[in-house]
Amino acid sequence: MEQVYHTPVLLKESIEGLKIKPNGVYVDVTFGGGGHSKEILKQLTTGKLIAFDQDGEAAKNVPQDERLIFVPQNFRFVKNWVELHGFQQVDGILADLGVSSHQFDSGERGFSIRFNGPLDMRMNQSSGISADEWINKSSVQEITDALRMYGELDGAYKVATEIDMHKPLGTTQALIDCTQSFAKRGKEKQFLAQMFQAFRMVVNDEIAVLKEFLQQSLELLAPEGRLVVISYHSLEDRLVKDFLRSGNLEGEIKKDFFGNLERQIEPVKSKPVLPSQEEIERNGRSRSAKLRVGQKK
Repeated sequence: MEQVYHTPVLLKESIEGLKIKPNGVYVDVTFGGGGHSKEILKQLTTGKLIAFDQDGEAAKNVPQDERLIFVPQNFRFVKNWVELHGFQQVDGILADLGVSSHQFDSGERGFSIRFNGPLDMRMNQSSGISADEWINKSSVQEITDALRMYGELDGAYKVATEIDMHKPLGTTQALIDCTQSFAKRGKEKQFLAQMFQAFRMVVNDEIAVLKEFLQQSLELLAPEGRLVVISYHSLEDRLVKDFLRSGNLEGEIKKDFFGNLERQIEPVKSKPVLPSQEEIERNGRSRSAKLRVGQKK
């Protein structure tokens, strides 16, 4: 089922990064199709796995396994939920920040440029506001900022102005129709993907969620515990990189009197792990993935 729902990215590399102990406690904050979780469970004996996913569809993929605790919640509340289930510290935490193949392939979710459907884009359809609602209530400047920051789009202001003139949009096709003339020839798909990504990230508050998650991970991890994060956007990757390097969300390097770095976590490798060419050919959605691993001191 999980292969149909979602092909896990950098599977072998992320499991190696966790450095799993058979009796350890691990957290997968982006369960999705369960691909990563299944591999973690294979290496556990008496250990436990706590898996999170706010998407109601993901719950259908949860296996019957007494070692697995499934939490149908946003991982921005990871610390509270892990402690609620009786664990003060864990040995490893995995986050795959991408959208699942299932979400992309379901036109009614509004994530895909390939299918017409409601302009929704919410990871959790039972809370928050849709992309259409966000666009309707936002100013041209707010739309511009989202397209520039999260979509890294050239000419963001012109695109935002056009969107503003056509709202309410209602559907993904309406968004595509009013903006596709701004795409450079031969890069139409890239343009649309960047625009959809921008609205998805702002609707789901993804950068704020990531910041809260990173801070809580630091508090949850036991000494020598591992944090493994797979990101797909330069903003996310920079945030994770700076956090592992400095040990804080500001990315500020702090040293003690003797010049030693003051941080509770450190990167296992200085450079990110990237998917192989073989994986990219097998799963095109892995193309922009970057995996970073940190270890708690």
